[in-house]
Amino acid sequence: MTTPSFGPRGWTPERIDSLRGRTFLITGASSGTGREAARILLSKGGAVVMLNRSVDKSKAVLAQMREEFGADAPVRFVPMDLASLDSVRRAGSEVLDTVPRIDALICNAAIAQVATQQRTVDGFESQFGVNHLGHFLLCGLLFERVAASSGRIVVVGSGAYKMGLKRIKFEDLDFDEGYSAWDAYAQSKLAQMMFGYELQRRVAAAGRDVQVHVCHPGAARTNLLQDTASTFNKLLWSVLSRFIAQTAERGAWPEVMCATEEGLQPARLYGPTKRAETVGPVGECDLDPVALDAEAAARLWTISEQKTSHSWNP
Repeated sequence: MTTPSFGPRGWTPERIDSLRGRTFLITGASSGTGREAARILLSKGGAVVMLNRSVDKSKAVLAQMREEFGADAPVRFVPMDLASLDSVRRAGSEVLDTVPRIDALICNAAIAQVATQQRTVDGFESQFGVNHLGHFLLCGLLFERVAASSGRIVVVGSGAYKMGLKRIKFEDLDFDEGYSAWDAYAQSKLAQMMFGYELQRRVAAAGRDVQVHVCHPGAARTNLLQDTASTFNKLLWSVLSRFIAQTAERGAWPEVMCATEEGLQPARLYGPTKRAETVGPVGECDLDPVALDAEAAARLWTISEQKTSHSWNP
């Protein structure tokens, strides 16, 4: 089966019908593409639960969204820090207690280009811990609620997955032997995407009524590097992004598409399709086979269960 054709303009939010009665969870929705995804979903009548680290930023975003969509707009915030597995567990528990259905869980939050080796609360290299392990645990905690809703899980990857080492460094996941900000970031995004495709395979094998899709935002003007990258990389991106990047709203389109569009297929990557897949019409992108390595993905799943102390299967 093939992905639906969206024409020369690619997929746009104009394709979305009413989302009333549907609930969307988004990690990292206090800024950037996550915030823009929340705005789009709210504009179509969906309910949004933001899972964010910063309480102050979340309160500010809630105020902005209620000003834009009305005081009774169906949007709220659950505190969650992906760098702390205990925080993820608390957030998962709160969601299960207060959110009766999950039509899509969008794993959007990320950190990137961390200049020097940093560790999460639990001792993992920060990008691997936040981008992959935190989301792995969250998906495991919420999977049955997603399944009960015949919902979706959306993994937001990055074109970086096919750069850097282009593999999972199983022998040194934390880069204790020669840290590289770029290689560690690329590994974390490859791990996320491998997880997404492995979850697709396991869902299909188990016959569960859950869709799993993997996408990437392309190059978008966000503050992703603001708190983590080196001064040089931040300055470089601030200049380059004016010429080569799209808006954060356009960067959000792939994840919104994966959360709402019918007919999307497994073992596909969705995102911008022009200029080395950094900008342009949203559709199906080229997918490097490294992300579909089932043996490596199964090994990664087992290791992720061990590191999060949470074993799960669809």
